[in-house]
Amino acid sequence: MDTTQLRCFIAVADTLHFGRAAQSLNMLPASLGRQIRLLEDRLETRLFLRTTRSVTLTEAGGKILDDARDLVAQAERFDQKARSVRTSEAGVLRVGAIDSAAVGLMPQLLQIARAEHPELEIRLIEQKTIHLLPKLLSGSLDIAFCRPPDLRDPRLTFRTLFYETAVVALPGDHPLAGETEIAIADLADAPLIVPDRRSRPHSHDLTIKLFLDAGLTARIAQVAEEKHTIVNLVATGTGLAIVPRWTSRLNVPGVAFVPLAATHGATRSKLILATAWTRGTRDPRRDALVAVLEGNLKALEESA
Repeated sequence: MDTTQLRCFIAVADTLHFGRAAQSLNMLPASLGRQIRLLEDRLETRLFLRTTRSVTLTEAGGKILDDARDLVAQAERFDQKARSVRTSEAGVLRVGAIDSAAVGLMPQLLQIARAEHPELEIRLIEQKTIHLLPKLLSGSLDIAFCRPPDLRDPRLTFRTLFYETAVVALPGDHPLAGETEIAIADLADAPLIVPDRRSRPHSHDLTIKLFLDAGLTARIAQVAEEKHTIVNLVATGTGLAIVPRWTSRLNVPGVAFVPLAATHGATRSKLILATAWTRGTRDPRRDALVAVLEGNLKALEESA
């Protein structure tokens, strides 16, 4: 049973208002409504009677409400117990990071953190967001640097750090390689290499949205997963790619990186980098790292 769906069900049952329930869970009403529909489809019964003026529990909804509370409470007890099983790693702060943070942010952050807190032992685990967030909930990670998902689990706290600028990776002999910046319109007929949406939805959607905003359709020539693979495909002439700025540090021969021209929605040409941890937990080591991060965020953003 999906506990996120159960939490959404309980929040609506307690407030009898989708807007207030969504606010209490720090999510969009549309996302909450989708979770309720998925739960109703799974149970093959309606849980709420909804009109333009009111929301009420159905008889079926009322009968399962207490059981839903018990299941969520049991899941929370399980998470707390799993997080407490740290006997062999009691002094280690386990930090998860997506590739962008691992390359562009973590080297500088860890250098400052170790200078200010030499007693702090940090283990860095590099994975994609879809793998990092479950590890936070299971207790195998203490903090993660990730792309915040559209549907945020209410058991996690997310804090936006900054927006990463995107650039265009293209062969060094491409006619646009010498430009100071490139507009999306300049890429109208260009073959594109995009990340696999299943594993990198934010990077994939960035390219698609930029083209849609320009009234164009992205011409996808190749789908790849890892940034190294994408940039190497660019070098072979397979296509162009819109990638985070840090990717230019890969120094793949034969590839140029050119900034994107500013778009109408400035943040739409950028990728959010956030940090996340389990809501309601206390960890002096994690708090020390967060304090270092916040105290040096501007400098870290410029170097990322």
